[in-house]
Amino acid sequence: MEDVTLSVYLVLTPNVLMLDYAGPAEALRMARDMGAPLVLHACGPQASISTSLGTGLSGLEPLPAQLPPRSLVLVVGNGNEAEDYASDAARTVVRWLQTAPQADTRLASICSGALLLAQAGCLDGRHCTTHHTLIADLQAYAPTAQVAVDRIFVDDGRVLTSAGITTGIDLALYIVEQTAGPELAARVARRLVMYQRRGAHGPQISPWLAHRNHMHPAVHRAQDAVARAPERSWTLEELAAVAFVSPRHLSRLFALHTGISVVTYQQQLRIARAQEMLTHNPTMSQERLALACGFASARDFRRVWQRCATENARRGVVH
Repeated sequence: MEDVTLSVYLVLTPNVLMLDYAGPAEALRMARDMGAPLVLHACGPQASISTSLGTGLSGLEPLPAQLPPRSLVLVVGNGNEAEDYASDAARTVVRWLQTAPQADTRLASICSGALLLAQAGCLDGRHCTTHHTLIADLQAYAPTAQVAVDRIFVDDGRVLTSAGITTGIDLALYIVEQTAGPELAARVARRLVMYQRRGAHGPQISPWLAHRNHMHPAVHRAQDAVARAPERSWTLEELAAVAFVSPRHLSRLFALHTGISVVTYQQQLRIARAQEMLTHNPTMSQERLALACGFASARDFRRVWQRCATENARRGVVH
């Protein structure tokens, strides 16, 4: 059986920006603990380094001489890149980036980490981004790159780059979604109390996170149940039992805290599931999609699909 585990190497250099590291690292760690097939490594040219907060990090692994198959190298940003990236440690990382990645290695950066990717030639001819204050520097290091000035993060296939700071968490959730699916990414986002997740093309709400920007535990319990099995024919009584409230009270709470009904919420997740299935199997028939996603018929599926598409277009939501 093919190994689906993704080995993630977070590359840290002295004076690392703590939020660039801790935010994405915790999102990935939570995903791993929830069952995502991730193995995490914090590594760098030094075993112990200083951080932007003045505290230190120790116990870092050395930069691996050879990366295993199915690896992701995530270069973390720094607090003062003008000085930090002139150091011997930063130059060591640049040389390592030029030789260590294999044909199937993906590269990623948080904030100013993109400058190290650029110095190594990893961004030549690619679409990419970085922190808004470093756009000119990134363009200077990678003159042939297409540098986006207004993006949360950019996915250029083999290379992922983010604007940094809090957007590193957005990128981490995107990596989780690609690796372990949207439901698990949604669970991590909920753990982070980060329901309004932003996407690669600007402000965007994942269908698995929409209507979750509230703090009511009973409603979240009902939403969690639907998200785990959107194809199931949930009755209001069954969801009320999961939420530990009466059916009538759940209906009131759901409308109050999400702005939609329980039925509409389930239909939206069924459509999201259908979209994911079509991505992997674009020739799948509407009849099979309807059955797999819990719709009564292909006609019912088409009706809900069209309604969701119309509502999303009206709100400017892109899936």
